[in-house]
Amino acid sequence: MGKASGFGIVALACSTGGPQALHTLLPMLPEHLGVPMVVLQHMPAGFTHSLAERVDNMSKITVKEANDKELLLPDVVYIAQGGKHFEVATDKSGNLIAKVYDGPPINNLKPNADVMYKSLIDLDINKVLCVVLTGMGSDGAKGIEALKEKKEVYCITQNEESCVVYGMPRTVELNGLSDVSAPLKEIAKIISNKLGG
Repeated sequence: MGKASGFGIVALACSTGGPQALHTLLPMLPEHLGVPMVVLQHMPAGFTHSLAERVDNMSKITVKEANDKELLLPDVVYIAQGGKHFEVATDKSGNLIAKVYDGPPINNLKPNADVMYKSLIDLDINKVLCVVLTGMGSDGAKGIEALKEKKEVYCITQNEESCVVYGMPRTVELNGLSDVSAPLKEIAKIISNKLGG
């Protein structure tokens, strides 16, 4: 799993201002990360497919909407479907797969970042690279906190100056879970460096 860095996956969460942030961040990533990247953007059903297509057209790395039971391959960014919950799971062979399912909103959110982050706890991955971008509220902080208790986690948060809404990253920072706070335009380089790129 992963490159020499030991990271097995990149897990990113964002909300208000997220689509614009993803349009900036993802095209700055290199073509090869060596691991899969999952992105959870709070959005209603029907919007994430076109978001993934637009960003894919701008990016060197492949960007697509995640489908249920789809293998999560290295060097691909998977955007969680709007209006459904998203988890990372494994198939019988131990490969990472997407788990996309319906269910009641959690804290009025579907998809919910805490759900995604907590799903990483049961995986056979030791190191997780977490990224939290602009967004209202505090989704993601509890999930990252639970993940940090079980795994080696490096967490990047978007700094206040470059956020549209400094909610989600702020909560992660206030809870002492952020390893580095950086402007949006520097985050791709930090991700690449942490992955040994």
